[in-house]
Amino acid sequence: MSSNTNARQSWKVPASIISKRTSNPIRAIVDHIKVKPNANKSMISLALGDPTLFGNFKIHQTCTDAVSKQLHSYKSNGYPPSTGYIHARQAVAEKFTLPEAPLVAQDVIITSGCSGALDMCIGVLCNEGDNILLPRPGFSLYQTLADSKGVEVRYYDLLPENNWEMDLKQLETLIDDRTATVVMNNPSNPCGSVFRKQHLLDFLAVCERNHLPVIADEIYCDLVFSGNEFFPLASLTTTVPVLAVGGLAKKYLVPGWRVGWIFIHDRNDIFNAEVREGLNSLSQLILGSNSLVQAALPDILHKTDPAFYDETRVQLEANAKLSTDILSKVPGLKVIVPQGAMYVMISINVAEFKDIENDIVFTEKLLGEESVMCLPGSVFQCPNFIRIVFTSPPEVLQDAYTRMAEFCARHHV
Repeated sequence: MSSNTNARQSWKVPASIISKRTSNPIRAIVDHIKVKPNANKSMISLALGDPTLFGNFKIHQTCTDAVSKQLHSYKSNGYPPSTGYIHARQAVAEKFTLPEAPLVAQDVIITSGCSGALDMCIGVLCNEGDNILLPRPGFSLYQTLADSKGVEVRYYDLLPENNWEMDLKQLETLIDDRTATVVMNNPSNPCGSVFRKQHLLDFLAVCERNHLPVIADEIYCDLVFSGNEFFPLASLTTTVPVLAVGGLAKKYLVPGWRVGWIFIHDRNDIFNAEVREGLNSLSQLILGSNSLVQAALPDILHKTDPAFYDETRVQLEANAKLSTDILSKVPGLKVIVPQGAMYVMISINVAEFKDIENDIVFTEKLLGEESVMCLPGSVFQCPNFIRIVFTSPPEVLQDAYTRMAEFCARHHV
């Protein structure tokens, strides 16, 4: 007879600690907005970073044909290896390898979207009780992932007066013996900034001095506007180990296809001791990403007409210019001109408004009066800013910005 005692006298099924400490900062604020849109005006959402919503950004036919070919081949319907099909990993490596940052198939792990890549990178580098350095303002999922794993979040500031460059002096003061990694996002969500080469070199110098590995979120790689240039972080260092993440979602305009990747840019075998094997282990939690899209990666990455990328970038840049031209003329608002990606951050000078105390009130009133939805900067740890996604058709943006201008005029002192 077992000596174990069992005091289970009634039903009690609590949620796990992990689930209780998992939350989305966007939902924490937006779900508490009780204002309803103005029923007399059509709803325009400038809040969600999904380029497919309005149908004006479309994936290239080559990409859909590639998936269709795999679907009808009946050869890609089973479980792929947890790290991805080897031919898919090879295709990604060949597409993104650089002389300064070479890649082979073994340096690539295919993941369930870029968010899955981020989850694995944070999971492999951080233990409960460690701390992680995150950008402020920054993509809210970083905090969600860190919180769920019991990792302390420490924010380093991005400076709006310097096109959202990192405050490297402040960043370095945050580092201690329990700092596991730093996340660097370039081009940036939510800022739309693109870092200069020298700024990235200065950032890497901080990481080198402090022996700090980097998670480089480069999902918006190459979505940069005229006069700016994207530099993959790993191409600028021979000493700092980098886990770079990316995927199809933004550049190829298919966030729902859920294929991302991790590039293991090892330096001096620093990752080889444990991190490579750790990533292999973590990849087995969900047994890989979408098999059909993985199998189509060689055609998607290597047969898509380069004009597709140029057309996407030109369209985004035109929308960015439209946004800047109109909103920069609105009293009480200051546009930080975007340099890439699909976002713009706008400062609200609350002193110039008679009944708007902060960014959350601004977004609530704008929604209630004009049926225009944007995100308050507070969800990105950046109060008294708003973030706008400019992927809507130009006529929709024009309508939304006209309403915003009228709204600001009504509430201006």
